[in-house]
Amino acid sequence: MSDEWVLVERPEPHVTILRLNRPRVRNALNCAMRDALASHCRAIAADDSVRVVILTGGPEHFAAGADLSEFVNRSAADILRDKSWDNWRAIANLPQPVIAAVNGFCLGGGLELAMGADIIIAGENAKLGQPEVRVGIMPGAGGTQRLARAVGKFAAMRMVLTGAMISGTEAKALGLASQVVADDKVMEHALEMAREMACLPPLALQSAKQAILMGETASLEQGLYMERKAFEVLFATRDKQEGMEAFLAKRQADFSGE
Repeated sequence: MSDEWVLVERPEPHVTILRLNRPRVRNALNCAMRDALASHCRAIAADDSVRVVILTGGPEHFAAGADLSEFVNRSAADILRDKSWDNWRAIANLPQPVIAAVNGFCLGGGLELAMGADIIIAGENAKLGQPEVRVGIMPGAGGTQRLARAVGKFAAMRMVLTGAMISGTEAKALGLASQVVADDKVMEHALEMAREMACLPPLALQSAKQAILMGETASLEQGLYMERKAFEVLFATRDKQEGMEAFLAKRQADFSGE
């Protein structure tokens, strides 16, 4: 269910949209919004009817960063005592594939949130960046780690150490965006991709997602082993049987998620 901070939409039976909802401040991420987003993600993670999630903001802004009004007077001890750290990982912890649909400003905590998704579809003129150094701090929710893994050391250093913003087009060239489209086509493309994935076997999607994520920090041999085990387990699913029989019979498969 929607709340003040995050709008929840169900445009398709198996697709859920999470829409950040603080348009007056360009969706700056305050504590209440992060709490709400984490709560929705936990509910979605337990909902087998949801096969794909789209995370978005608005046509003019994804999220302009953390709400600095909540940080300006906080001390190091306050940050150390902060128990909401896991809220930043809410999107990354979802078992379902997550598409971030990015328009406008996607900065600081907003970019860190988007990088927790599995696929980023960006508008050509979106503005992505980690500008934290310009206000005396640094990224603290994955901006140094996920960004470097996505674009490499030297591009990440430029973005983090200068606070420079890049366009959606440049993000695609660097490997930060999966796809770049016209600004007014971002949600259309995200929904099209979500519909396509929602017709696929959800257990296979989730297993493939986890294999890629776990392999990022594993050796090649460990990653190959994890991949093989996940592959083997899928042979115990009904959807494996349905998918192969449908292919051989030249008919449309009807996947049940079992």
